[in-house]
Amino acid sequence: MNIILLGAPGAGKGTQGLSLAEKFKIPQISTGDILRANVRNRTQLGLKAKEFMDKGALVPDDIVVNMLVDRINAEDAKAGCILDGFPRNINQAEVLEKTLASMGKSISTVIGIEVDRKELVRRLSGRRVCRKCGASYHVIFSPPLNIGMCDKCGSEIYQRDDDKEDTIEARLKVYESETFPLVDYYSRKGLYRAIDGKGSVDQITLTIVGAIEGSDNSKVS
Repeated sequence: MNIILLGAPGAGKGTQGLSLAEKFKIPQISTGDILRANVRNRTQLGLKAKEFMDKGALVPDDIVVNMLVDRINAEDAKAGCILDGFPRNINQAEVLEKTLASMGKSISTVIGIEVDRKELVRRLSGRRVCRKCGASYHVIFSPPLNIGMCDKCGSEIYQRDDDKEDTIEARLKVYESETFPLVDYYSRKGLYRAIDGKGSVDQITLTIVGAIEGSDNSKVS
């Protein structure tokens, strides 16, 4: 079972990926997490990736693919995985398809979490992260107990450069031009299932699970 989660930044792919990983007992593989780990550890690939991430641009395919291939080949992903944030363009999708085929695997379902643009900006611009432990907060949905301070370790929380409004707009434009075409790409293969991304986390998870476990509708709400 190899599942792809598609959706604009802020659509909730990360949250749903965690729920699905627990449900199906396969790992969530987030390119965002992989990229940030490389940036945090100042690897050569991470330093190159940071230049693009800070501008709200997509990291070049060769950098992302090099980081991802080893993860897909890990022992815990032999029964499948949930890909969160990859592929992000047609070229990556084709590389992924070839890579999985060489491993005797394929994509089983592609879930697209759909959220309107105004809501995406509201979600993203309110996100905050702890500088020390990486804990995540939101000024509206999950604020810290003390303004500007992490509940877990007491360190400063801050707004990442890629969560500032100017950068958010750039990220959304890049998504619309580079990633959105994947909806048609996977729809033509009969793999795409569109999910309404507004509602409670649990409700959205149930809808996604229903789509994965056998819905043959092209639109699920």
